[in-house]
Formats: sequence, structure tokens, C-alpha cells
Amino acid sequence: MQQDPVLVAAVQMTSRDDVSQNLARAAELVRTAVKRGASLVVLPENVAFMGSEEAKLSHAERFDPGDAPDGPIGRFASELSRETGAWVIWGGVPERADGARVYNASVCVSPTGAFAARYRKVHLFDVALADGTVLTESRSVAPGAGVVVVDTPAGRTGMSICYDVRFPELYRKLVDEGATVLTVPAAFTVTTGRDHWHVLLRARAIESQCHVIAAAQWGAHGGGRTTYGHAMVIDPWGTVLAECGDGEGLAMAEVRPARTESIRATLPSLKHRRM
Repeated sequence: MQQDPVLVAAVQMTSRDDVSQNLARAAELVRTAVKRGASLVVLPENVAFMGSEEAKLSHAERFDPGDAPDGPIGRFASELSRETGAWVIWGGVPERADGARVYNASVCVSPTGAFAARYRKVHLFDVALADGTVLTESRSVAPGAGVVVVDTPAGRTGMSICYDVRFPELYRKLVDEGATVLTVPAAFTVTTGRDHWHVLLRARAIESQCHVIAAAQWGAHGGGRTTYGHAMVIDPWGTVLAECGDGEGLAMAEVRPARTESIRATLPSLKHRRM
């Protein structure tokens, strides 16, 4: 395992239904993170478009690893990584699927501008909350399948999206694939975020003995939707290293592979599993 610390950034922003404006704001935050020394930047779920479920299809593109971009979001993401020299994980963007639905895809872009990895959200957010919030992601999004791990400057990085964080078995599989870092780009509701965001992320970090980089949407997005924010970086002991408050911004901290190695050696719970 590499031993040098790597500075990473979890982005917090307020995306709406204007793709061009969302991309421009994402680029500003990525450039700021890179200027501050970040090698890996994680953007939140719905980073490019956060509007009606029905409108997602009109913004969907292909993000197949190894292929060239075929739409404005992909081309923008590719050029931004080439410009900044950074690894950027685009938290959740609409990817074309068969029929009338899209995939909610997290796309890792390398400094060459190539699509290094693409994860399609497995667990879809179909809920009716006590505050009256009703969201049916499966109406417009098809579920993905399988786990995705990619090598980044921060280490072996396991990819997930938002609601996935409630399903620890996914993260067990990511660790089995060698993950030492987990990315959780999200758009948590205020109701669920206030009560569950911190505890779920810290639990995934502790039980997986991984650093967690959780980017977040924050604020009012139109259509009555409001998100919780609190983008953060957590170490494998469950310590919150950096966290955003209200407003757009960056949570930046060092991923320390030596810290992961030490925790896994002194408390080898991953080796004690009995299935």
C-alpha cells in the first residue's frame, strides 16, 4: 500500500435544472480544490442536472469506460480533468439506458480526460417520508448491477451513490475487491440527512476500515426539493476530518494510507468476519 498522504476534496453545491450553470459551478469548485492541492475531487449526486424526474432522459449520455464522450456533460468532464490534471468523480449523472429510463451513474475521469470507471447506482430511492416528501427514483431510473473499484491517487477506490449508504453489504463487496477509500456522492433530503447522514457514513467508514469521501447537494433546488448538505471526509476510525456547513463549498482533508494500514493491523476486524 502507498504511504504518502493525498489531499482530497468532497464538493458541496446546489444544482438545479440548468445543466450549463451546474457544470460551470462544478468547474469553479473543482478548480478551487485543485489550486489548494487536491488530487482527487468528488462531486455530488445530480451534479449536472437536478430537475424533474421526467426531464432526466433528455440529458442522458453514454459514459462507457474507454469510449470518447458523446454529449455535453461527458465532453465538459473530460476537458475539465485535462485542464486541471485532477482525478474527478462526477457523483451522479444521467446515463442512457434502454427504454424510457436512465441510469444514475457515477463516472470517474482521469487527468487524461478518459472515463476510467463508471458505476451505476444499484439501490433506488423510492420513499414516502413523514414530512410529506415522496420520491420514486425507479420511475425514471433503472437499477445498476455489480460493484466498481478504481485505482486513484487516494488508493483503491470503491464507488457508490447516496441511498447505497444504507446497504452495508455493498461496501463489504467493495472491500473484498480491495477498496481502501469509499466515495458516497449524495443528495440526501433534509429529513433523512439530519438524522442519518453522519451516523451512516461513519458506520461505513468504521466497519469497512476505509476513508470515506462524501460529496453532497445542499439547499433548495426548485420543485419543492431541499437537501441536507454536510459534505465530509471521514477516516477509517470514523473521525470526521473535514465537513461543510451551510452553503456551497469544499470539505478537504488528507487520505493517509498509513492510517488505514495501521487501523487494519491493530484492529483486524475485516479478517475476523464469519459468514
